[in-house]
Amino acid sequence: MKVEQISIFLENKPGSLEHATRILKEAAINIRTLSLAETTDFGILRLIVNDVEKANTVLKENGFRVNKTVVVAVEVPDKPGGLHSIMEVLTVESINVEYLYAFVEKSGENAVIIFRFDNPEKAIEVLLAHKFTVVPGEKLYDF
Repeated sequence: MKVEQISIFLENKPGSLEHATRILKEAAINIRTLSLAETTDFGILRLIVNDVEKANTVLKENGFRVNKTVVVAVEVPDKPGGLHSIMEVLTVESINVEYLYAFVEKSGENAVIIFRFDNPEKAIEVLLAHKFTVVPGEKLYDF
């Protein structure tokens, strides 16, 4: 039920993001979803891709600093309150969200929220107990 995400540390200068995406394009790696956060000196590009191992290898071969991280993908209806329904349960169960980002599925009926939890195993257990749809990595990589 866990998803592997790669995080790429980029210099905060023109061309860094283009270089990373070019490497992925040339390796025929499809980006399923992404998030980019920045600081003064560098950015962190977080990606869910269709081939985590290949992306990790080609990026490192091209001088990028890359980490793999476990995240959890949760599907919710794409309507007001979708995120709140999850947050309410997580708060009651004292589960901390370190960060999140989301995308809407092609149908437009559901959203998928990518969560980084301090305790992913407990979060998955709680989410499933409350009948939320936790999306396995294999499905997410192929969306």
